[in-house]
Amino acid sequence: MADWKSSHFWYCLPLHSGVAEVSMDKILVLYSSRDGQTRKIVDVMLEEISGCEVVMQDLHTLPKCNLSKYAKVLIGASIRYGNFHPSLLSFVHAHHEQLEVANAAFFCVNLTARKPEKQTPQTNAYMKKFLRLSPWKPKTLGVFAGALQYSRYNWWQTRIIQLIMKMTGGSTNTSKDLEFTDWNKVRDFAKAFWSKR
Repeated sequence: MADWKSSHFWYCLPLHSGVAEVSMDKILVLYSSRDGQTRKIVDVMLEEISGCEVVMQDLHTLPKCNLSKYAKVLIGASIRYGNFHPSLLSFVHAHHEQLEVANAAFFCVNLTARKPEKQTPQTNAYMKKFLRLSPWKPKTLGVFAGALQYSRYNWWQTRIIQLIMKMTGGSTNTSKDLEFTDWNKVRDFAKAFWSKR
């Protein structure tokens, strides 16, 4: 059997008490992940739902979707060097009219959110940037801290990220990776969104 986390399409199965039931509704999940942390966050969110059919799409493939086919739409995107991947805004601009009427949520993942005063949609600079650039204004928003994964960066990426970390008071120690994601916050966001009607 194929690993469900790597499949494009899979069914939610009952997991544990407290998991939201969605009665075989179809859920669309779109993500933009550079080093895998945003995808990891999506996978944890999907552990909080059962009884549904999930379609996963990597935004970097520039998918075209009929959002009216889905009971819920979840979009998550990471920040790299201060910017979202261009595919995120391409998708949002192409689908904003459908997104406005869909039961849809958006979350962003960035290292700035490791700081308590910058981990809400109202205080996070990258969420503000998204809302400024996007014709879609999601009613459900989330911000999560990502991971500092020096082991995955090439020499040039490491130097740039070290510079950014030095400027923002983060770790420049390349000998270890650091994960800042608050998994309880991720699960709480997921439970609230999956339960929203």
